[in-house]
Amino acid sequence: MTFTPVLTTERLTLRPWQVEDAPAALDVYGHTEVTRWLSPEMDQVPDQAAMRLLLQQWTAESVRLPAPAGRWAIQRDSDGLVIGGAVLLPLPPGEEDLEIGWQLRPDAWGNGYAAETTHALASWAFSQDAHEVFAVVRPGNTRAAATVRNNGMHWVGETTKYFGIELQVFRLRMADLDSAAPASLQPPARD
Repeated sequence: MTFTPVLTTERLTLRPWQVEDAPAALDVYGHTEVTRWLSPEMDQVPDQAAMRLLLQQWTAESVRLPAPAGRWAIQRDSDGLVIGGAVLLPLPPGEEDLEIGWQLRPDAWGNGYAAETTHALASWAFSQDAHEVFAVVRPGNTRAAATVRNNGMHWVGETTKYFGIELQVFRLRMADLDSAAPASLQPPARD
C-alpha cells in the first residue's frame, strides 16, 4: 500500500483528496472549460453526489498506485480554498510513461498556480527515481502548452498513442527542472 504525500510550494499545499472536498472539487470538475481539455475528455461532473463518488474512486485508486503516482487536491494557503486537482499517473497503453497534470477552477487561472503545481509534482517524481515526466495536451489548449513550456518541458511531438486521440506531448527530465522553476520558487539572486 502506498500513500499520497503532502507537497508544498510557496503558496500551495498539494494533499490527498478527501470526500469532504466534493463542493470545492465540483467548482473545478463541474466546469466544461476544465473537463473538455482533459485526456481522455471527462464529462462535466453534474452534482456533489457524483463528485463525492468520483473522489472515493480516486482515493481508492491512489492507494494502489506505486510511488510517485497519485492524485492531489491543490489547496491555496492564503485562504485554505481547494482550487484544483493534480495528477501523476501512468499513461496507457503500456503505463511506462508518467503523466503530470493539473486542473484549476477557472477563477484561479492566470496566477501561476499551475506552474507551481507542476514544479512540485516533478520534484516529487524525480525524488522517487522517475527519470522523466510527460504532459499530454490537446491541440488548441494554448494555456496548458504555455504552462508546461514555462516549466522547462520540451515538445516531443504529436501522437494518438495514449488515448487514441491526437495529443501534443511534452517531456521534462530532471536536468531541466531547476532552471525552469517558477520565479516564486527560484532562490534569490546573490550579489
